[in-house]
Amino acid sequence: MIRCAWATSAPDYIAYHDEEWGRPVRGDDHVFERVTLEAFQSGLSWLTILRKRENFRAAFAGFSIEKVAAFDESDVERLMGDAGIVRNRAKVEAALANARAALELPGGLSDLVWKYADLSTPAPPTPAEVPAQTPASKALAKELKRNGFRFVGPTTAYALMQAIGLVNDHVADCWVREEINGRRTAAAPC
Repeated sequence: MIRCAWATSAPDYIAYHDEEWGRPVRGDDHVFERVTLEAFQSGLSWLTILRKRENFRAAFAGFSIEKVAAFDESDVERLMGDAGIVRNRAKVEAALANARAALELPGGLSDLVWKYADLSTPAPPTPAEVPAQTPASKALAKELKRNGFRFVGPTTAYALMQAIGLVNDHVADCWVREEINGRRTAAAPC
């Protein structure tokens, strides 16, 4: 099977690519998990985050927005002492602030993020043609920041958009691209 080139260097990447990346993710807690993980990934390899994801889930109460929003300074210290996650105080504090901001969103985080879906993007012929950010990711980052979110710049927002299916950036000959497109045409649009 032909895959996107980035997905072939490690078994963790292959599984993530084949089973998750670019497939629609909805629900406030699920989207919050991805926002949080993308923020923690900033400046690091995504493989680092993938390999620590279960630890992140345990440390951040399964990414329940309500539970994380209630975390206090003792939780920040607990997280800073947790070797199973990325221990970056600014990112930990951003995750808590983002949970609190998500609670305040009138329509919820999932609805806000999915407003920026662009399911009509053409297939990139090669990885070199996959952008790092787009006008939509800039707008999403701006709206998230306006609502109190942190660590959500346009590049991080675009990585989120790719990861949860707001865009389909699987390259043209990748088997997952066609599977995702087939599911979208067979079912109601996302």
